[in-house]
Amino acid sequence: MKEELLHLFPEGAAVNAKGHLEIAGCDTVALAGEYGTPLYVLDESHIRNKCRQYVSEFTGRFADTRVAYASKACLNKAVARVIREEGLELDVVSGGELAIALSAGFPAARVYFHGNNKSPEEMRYAFENGVGYIVADNLMELELLQQLAVEFGYSPEVLIRVTPGVEAHTHQHITTGYTGSKFGLPLGDAAGAIKKARKLVNLKLVGLHCHLGSQINETRPYEEALGVLIDFSREVYDKEGFELKKLSIGGGFGVNYTLQDRALPVSVYADTIINTLTSACNRAGLSTPGLIIEPGRSIIGPAGVTLYRVGMIKEIQGLIKYVTVDGGMADNIRPALYDASYAAVAAGKMYEPASEKVTIAGKYCESGDILVKDVSLASVTMGDIVAIPVTGAYCLPMASNYNGAPKPAVVMVNCGGSRVICRREEYSDLVRLDVG
Repeated sequence: MKEELLHLFPEGAAVNAKGHLEIAGCDTVALAGEYGTPLYVLDESHIRNKCRQYVSEFTGRFADTRVAYASKACLNKAVARVIREEGLELDVVSGGELAIALSAGFPAARVYFHGNNKSPEEMRYAFENGVGYIVADNLMELELLQQLAVEFGYSPEVLIRVTPGVEAHTHQHITTGYTGSKFGLPLGDAAGAIKKARKLVNLKLVGLHCHLGSQINETRPYEEALGVLIDFSREVYDKEGFELKKLSIGGGFGVNYTLQDRALPVSVYADTIINTLTSACNRAGLSTPGLIIEPGRSIIGPAGVTLYRVGMIKEIQGLIKYVTVDGGMADNIRPALYDASYAAVAAGKMYEPASEKVTIAGKYCESGDILVKDVSLASVTMGDIVAIPVTGAYCLPMASNYNGAPKPAVVMVNCGGSRVICRREEYSDLVRLDVG
């Protein structure tokens, strides 16, 4: 079972002679000792390899594919630099994410600006910095884009976000492609938006965008959505003469959080999406548009591991045994928000049998502050280190200062070395912005 669990950790994870978990040649117990806990660890090599895998699998099948990293999964200057160096594009959903990307030297021309309610200030910031692509969510946004295009004398390429009415089998909070979603336009309204956009002479309308949801471990939703979108594109071409140049199918590709999950290889998504796209276009008599995909979680999620230090241990006889750690929902709200499941190991006792069934609880004042329920773990005592894998996505961006908790440090590891890419907050940071 230990060998199987290692597959949930970043590529190359191992157990060293001390019986400690290693990530990228770094002893996790030593990392916790050096940098403190809670500690987020990102494996740089894993991130780079996943970027290269997406580029290889998709462009190897269809050269006109662009891979844009979905930065909402996890973005800081170090991650942005890795994404830039690997040649990917980047999608952002706010002025803040754009600012982080720009601070890392990410080329604005390779940025897609998403969002269902971009403020005029955010849009102006995007134009001032020369963002290359805008994903327009609604009719009001098209009017704003036209005004800014006139003011700045240029227009980014524009894709209109649509909801194809496809249900993805995932948590209701992270499905987005259904009719009635707050994102995008249903196809009937999208046809009117395309007609309107084509009359706005300063806009450079090039295509459509859709996103079906997150943590999708099947190919059916992509097949259905592509069929719907290409049929719609044929109708629009016949009525309006609009030729689809680019099409984004979004991301949402799943990962294995536990041994029970069944995520698909990148190659399966690539085969399905590209074969479906080309065959649908052939059937509709349309040229195949350039394809855009937006993986986020599947690049950064499995590259991340969180290290916690065990505190109080409490057993309620006949019911449950709690192992409490020094973090919780302030640094990983996903279990409370999405009922997300995780695995866990005692990082310093990898050779010891997982002989106890425990629930790993956080330290915060909420009954829902549970990180992992009913997990088999080696017997631990106060001070031991617990490692939870697949925490690279959506944990850090959603982190808070609940209960006055300083946000944890983040280190990036590679080839036996480690470096801080985000320092641990101190108590002084909690009042740094207060003026009262």
